[in-house]
Amino acid sequence: MSSTASGKNGTWRNWGGNVAARPAREVTPASVEELTEAVRRAAEDGLKVKPVGSGHSFTSIAATDGVLIRPQLLTGIRHIDREAGTVTVEAGTPLKRLNVALAREGLSLTNMGDIMEQTVSGATSTGTHGTGRDSGSIAAQIRGLELVTADGSVLTCSEKENPDVFAAARIGLGALGIVTAITFAVEPIFLLTAREEPMTFDRVTSSFDELWAENEHFEFYWFPHTGNTNTKRNNRSAGPERPVGQLKGWFEDEFLSNGVFQVANWVGRAVPAAIPTIAQISSKALSARTYTDIPYKVFTSPRRVRFVEMEYAVPREAVVATLRELKATVDRSRLRISFPVEVRTAPGDDITLSTASGRDTAYIAVHMFQGTPYQAYFTAAERIFTAHEGRPHWGKVHTRDAEYFAGVYPRFGEFTALRDRLDPERRFQNDYLRRVLGS
Repeated sequence: MSSTASGKNGTWRNWGGNVAARPAREVTPASVEELTEAVRRAAEDGLKVKPVGSGHSFTSIAATDGVLIRPQLLTGIRHIDREAGTVTVEAGTPLKRLNVALAREGLSLTNMGDIMEQTVSGATSTGTHGTGRDSGSIAAQIRGLELVTADGSVLTCSEKENPDVFAAARIGLGALGIVTAITFAVEPIFLLTAREEPMTFDRVTSSFDELWAENEHFEFYWFPHTGNTNTKRNNRSAGPERPVGQLKGWFEDEFLSNGVFQVANWVGRAVPAAIPTIAQISSKALSARTYTDIPYKVFTSPRRVRFVEMEYAVPREAVVATLRELKATVDRSRLRISFPVEVRTAPGDDITLSTASGRDTAYIAVHMFQGTPYQAYFTAAERIFTAHEGRPHWGKVHTRDAEYFAGVYPRFGEFTALRDRLDPERRFQNDYLRRVLGS
């Protein structure tokens, strides 16, 4: 896939294929100066402006009928400060390029999500996260930001400089300005040992607190229509490096997790009645394995089977109850779900609209294979999530609006007040932001 998901005749499409937009024009600035000029010109022409990353959001957060800013020329590392333990990168840099470049320098982010196709600004602006007992989302690792605001000026912020902007802009939803550079905290590269192991749903839910407490990074996947899960524990290791063998890696990560899984989903889409049987087989296909490697090779994996996703953050103490309700709902319904449900955690953070803002959090993600009707499943799941004061991922399917968010985010008003100040004319507005932030 190219860095941006795009279509013919000026139509932009996202990766999941569920969002399309027709911008009035597209601009690919090669410098911050060119970007500020594009914002000023849009204002003169009365057009809205939206930067778009790799199109990995399932919401229409990046859609616009105004000026679409493509960031692929704003890439690369600007500066590494080994003493401060930071790296400053251009906003359009794909996470994959950042991870590889940092590894070459003997450095790494502390935590990351499970794919690395997204741009750094797209991933952080929507609150992309992995799983961690003590380490948070990618945005929680930001130490400084540079953004172009609605009047075309360049604003820098950190804990010391414009701290009110820093509190909000780390996960800014594209509403406060266009991020042009990000400074991340990094550390000397380290090794992680991953332990992947099948476990029953009952065992993983009854011992969830211990599994969470005993591991730096714990996550699991539950296969609907079964009582089976696959668990993954990542912990720092003194080594030696023991990567997954090439053949074994190809078989498990490419053949089983992408190739056979793709075929299984095609079969399930054509014959939904076959899905519970397929689920039983696929939930037992992956055997236990242990391997040790550098962080990005352990945290991230290729995801070639296209899907649509909803993910909600619930208070960590509510995760088991929420999951059991979801399982009971699926069990008594006529739904046929071929994608596993993913469960991860994050510590509370201090970012205004972070899904983990001010509370220790667990994430439950539900997926449907691209092209299968997802509304019934997602509606049932969302009803359960919102009953637990769930906060939806900003880049994944949900039906919530500003009124709901004002209730689940104590600092919601702080964000909208800052937006009023930085973008009074709503230059960065689109339909999605109108719904989630109010007009």
